[in-house]
Amino acid sequence: MTTSRRLADRKIEKFDKNITKRGSVPETTTKKGNDYPVGPLVLGFFVFVVIGSSLFQIIRTATSGGVA
Repeated sequence: MTTSRRLADRKIEKFDKNITKRGSVPETTTKKGNDYPVGPLVLGFFVFVVIGSSLFQIIRTATSGGVA
């Protein structure tokens, strides 16, 4: 066997092993889907700012007699 033939056989064998491994992904590497893009602290701060600013606007509008 020549060197190039042995090298080709080795690559073919490696490729065939890779084909048989497809689809058998371990459970730990798959994405879970329970991960949120923002943390609960950031979400709480955002809700606090939105609700606080809307309450402040309602109070300001009520004290000015309804004229914005």
